[in-house]
Amino acid sequence: MSKTTVTIGLASCGVASGGLPVAEEMEKLLSGREDVETKRVGCLGYCYMEPLVTVIRDGQTYVYGKVDVDVLHRIIDEHVDKNQIIKENLILSDDGGFPGSESARAAKQVRIVLRNSGLIDPQKISEYMARDGYKSLEKVVKTMSRDDVIKEVLDSGLRGRGGAGFPTGMKWRFARDSKCAEPNEANPNGTDKYMVCNADEGDPGAFMDRSVLESDPHSVIEGMAIGAYAVGASHGVIYCRAEYPMAIKHLNIALGQARIGGYLGKGIFGDPNFNFDIYVKEGAGAFVCGEETALIASIEGGRGMPRPRPPFPANSGVWKKPTNINNVETYANVPWIILNGAMAFSKYGIGRSRGTKVFALAGKINKGGLAEVPMGMSLREVIFDVAGGIENDRKFKAVQLGGPSGGCVPENLLDTPVDYESINATGAIMGSGGMVVMDEDTCVVDVARFFLAFVQKESCGKCPFCRIGTKRMLEILERITKGEGVMEDIDKLQNLAAQIKDGSLCGLGQTAPNPVQTTLRYFKDEYLAHIADKKCPAKVCGDLIRYSIDASRCVGCTKCAKACPVSAITGELKQPHSIDSALCVRCGLCKNNCPVSCISVE
Repeated sequence: MSKTTVTIGLASCGVASGGLPVAEEMEKLLSGREDVETKRVGCLGYCYMEPLVTVIRDGQTYVYGKVDVDVLHRIIDEHVDKNQIIKENLILSDDGGFPGSESARAAKQVRIVLRNSGLIDPQKISEYMARDGYKSLEKVVKTMSRDDVIKEVLDSGLRGRGGAGFPTGMKWRFARDSKCAEPNEANPNGTDKYMVCNADEGDPGAFMDRSVLESDPHSVIEGMAIGAYAVGASHGVIYCRAEYPMAIKHLNIALGQARIGGYLGKGIFGDPNFNFDIYVKEGAGAFVCGEETALIASIEGGRGMPRPRPPFPANSGVWKKPTNINNVETYANVPWIILNGAMAFSKYGIGRSRGTKVFALAGKINKGGLAEVPMGMSLREVIFDVAGGIENDRKFKAVQLGGPSGGCVPENLLDTPVDYESINATGAIMGSGGMVVMDEDTCVVDVARFFLAFVQKESCGKCPFCRIGTKRMLEILERITKGEGVMEDIDKLQNLAAQIKDGSLCGLGQTAPNPVQTTLRYFKDEYLAHIADKKCPAKVCGDLIRYSIDASRCVGCTKCAKACPVSAITGELKQPHSIDSALCVRCGLCKNNCPVSCISVE
């Protein structure tokens, strides 16, 4: 009988869901067995079902979700030992029998960036090598010229996955053609150049890059090394925010293994002119450092503030050396493209948007997590087929794309294809891939206020339009959500938005008004309800709602009073209770804890 492999996902989502005790129990129970191998792997993407345990036997894979220690015992006793599938917890299988609840979601995906995530131990280079790891780097060094590599990336149609969507191959060509201070005979353009990976990922609700770095760090390292070969760079920097400790740990382990294996360092694959190494720079969590020039300033030890362009980083970047910057997802695509060919990649997608896109699915959906889908799939398919639709059978209201720099797309635009140009036409942006879904109980005015508060706080302060303009917009939104808005506020918001877009230096300021502009464009009636009627239609804004108890239905169970954090609810046991509106903070805990649904919001 062939060996059985049992894995458990221990990326941040798996650990947060209680995966560590399950992993320890799994290793304790299966330790010493010659017929079973255990592995700790990364994120498979089904984050809402964590902890995930996978059983692999005779080439067939079975994925179990929501595994606690008791379920683990059943998996080992029944599946591992007796080959009996546990249908209650099985979410995915490829045996042609019981496919599991996630089969439809899996069928919609094409895993290129996530090809190894959740399948390999990210701390073992041998597992990456077993899945064609570093074969692409070997191919480019031994059989391809720098022009060949750049042409292959250009032909693939790969565009920057950090949000701007600039053609990756063209960006590499600019860096290759840029002269630096120390040219030599072998490389007349010089070798003192930088390849930088932007792993800052500051959007609320986004976790694509973190998951890839935690689950498959070598794919990013290999992609950077291929890019370094193409542009003639000798220095590499991965700029990763310090709030990602597991990603940083796995990166540093992988970098050490790559050096030992000869995939980083001097004379890579026997080429004496190809010397390249990478180090990790930990960022302090400033959202503005996702902008290229601010990121460069932070790498150099300065305050993360943008500068005017030109010169562009390709000509003057880190320490004024030619620098290429791409994000995690962009680099992770590159080894697959080199190994499989540009045509294999470009067959996915539509128009100028080729390949796949990884999305972090969050918000009011049934199946949150990571998904990688072909470009061109509609928002409706992503939200209702891949993400499982709206939780609790509520009605869809909007989806926020592109984080604080993006916008809200309403229901009537759900058939918009996921590609750069189509998403931009809605007023939102693709961004790095954050997708936050909202239901009918979401107040879009409050959402706009939340995102504007975020960018206002994260503004570096260099531009008056961004520093002061976002503050004025936030003040107006706060007044509106408190019922103190006036009709003139609508025009003020639109005028301020236009000035901030035109007057700000970097992308943070230029896109800061997007959430306000898109909500005004598609949900203006909700703004008018807050201003003219002093009502919040979604019953979210605390100053515009009131909680009350229907005395005829209240059973006096006291659960609402016990849940109230400010003791605003009074009443005797088995007697009707009441809420003091002057004390009530509108937290909603009473309503959530009422067993007979006698608490209403007006």
